[in-house]
Amino acid sequence: MNNGPVPIPIDSDVWSPSRRLLGLPPYPLADVPDMKVRLVAEGHSVIDLGVGDPGLPVPVVALDTLREAVLDPALSKYGFQRGLPAYREAIAGWLMRRFSVSVDPVLEVLPVIGSKEAIALTAFAVLDQGDAVLVPDPGYAPYFGGSYFAGADVIRVPLRPEEGFLIPPETIRSAPGRLRLVYLNYPNNPTTAVAEASYLEEVVTACRERDAVLMFDNAYSEITFDGFQAPGLLDIDGGREVGIEFHSMSKTYNMTGWRLGWATGNRTVIAALKRVKTFFDTGSFMALQAAGAAVLNDPDEYIQ
Repeated sequence: MNNGPVPIPIDSDVWSPSRRLLGLPPYPLADVPDMKVRLVAEGHSVIDLGVGDPGLPVPVVALDTLREAVLDPALSKYGFQRGLPAYREAIAGWLMRRFSVSVDPVLEVLPVIGSKEAIALTAFAVLDQGDAVLVPDPGYAPYFGGSYFAGADVIRVPLRPEEGFLIPPETIRSAPGRLRLVYLNYPNNPTTAVAEASYLEEVVTACRERDAVLMFDNAYSEITFDGFQAPGLLDIDGGREVGIEFHSMSKTYNMTGWRLGWATGNRTVIAALKRVKTFFDTGSFMALQAAGAAVLNDPDEYIQ
């Protein structure tokens, strides 16, 4: 991937983009949708290897619930960061069923507009100018984007096959500068690597030693095979103290366009992310959250 700045056409003699924007590398796969439309219009048969967008159906219970919820005037109001209490409670219930962890649905759960925006915005809550952050390479672009816009020093850590595509805990311990944030994503996109609980225990210890916040992107927790169940950060002793975990309904439930997800974990980090988000959004449509709650409360056979 080309990580250099992407040219921006400037059609003005009085305005130009910020230096920070001009220094931003191109977003991976951003041009694929336009390329696809052009090729299809030209009569080509296209196999789309762009952004992962499941082709399987949305859970029926989500559609049935949404049909009723959109008729409720109360659910057309601003949700703000509080969101729909039933959605928070459904998230807490799902986490208990799946990971056997108890979370406070008010203080330790935050509904987000898909995990993508929250993953990026948490950098604004944690990082100061010049702080260091570790991001996996290859990895999800918002890990870099949020840290870059927060003015941090981004350290890319290559994911190597000989290391099981894991970021070695010793890399966290020896990272230069004021390390304040570490991004992890397992099960991993794009390498498909998984992390055992023993590995996460070592990472939690390393982050505690460096006083760094651990951002655990667990969006693919349910896409595992051969009986393996991916661990969660809150499963790990001390995990709740050092970081937060992100989940998304996009890949687990084929609800990519619904933009439903959540953050859970350390109360201080959750509160900080909530405060940042108050300046960026007023919450997702609460009728969608009602549908999300119905899905999370439904038996888990759908995932299989």
